[in-house]
Amino acid sequence: MNVTPYLFFNGTCEEALKFYEKVLGAKIEVMMRYKDMPGSTGQHPPELTEKLMHARMTIAGHLVMASDAPPERFNKPQGFDINLSVETPEEADRIFKSLSEGAQSVSMPIAETFWAHRFGALVDKFGTPWMVNCEKKM
Repeated sequence: MNVTPYLFFNGTCEEALKFYEKVLGAKIEVMMRYKDMPGSTGQHPPELTEKLMHARMTIAGHLVMASDAPPERFNKPQGFDINLSVETPEEADRIFKSLSEGAQSVSMPIAETFWAHRFGALVDKFGTPWMVNCEKKM
């Protein structure tokens, strides 16, 4: 069994994936548009035609899937964060700074904690909740 996060966006999926590609070194593997779905003519609102019906990317070899949800089916992410475990404090600082650009909120600025050389939590400009964690050796 594999557990794979599936992120839903409110029309910004492609922009978000390209941002994650730049900031996290993610690799976009698939981007399928609503217009390319077999038999989809007239089944979706015109504003979804060019939006992503399904996408997949890998971040450090881990699969993440995503799409633009139809407006009536979009729910803001809540009740989870995606944790990025990194090796060095410098990498944590760089990633946190980049994800913070235009962030909707920062619930914990990046800093040293009792368990981590660096830890920070935020909701990025696309609404995705992240934790950046560079743990100390226990």
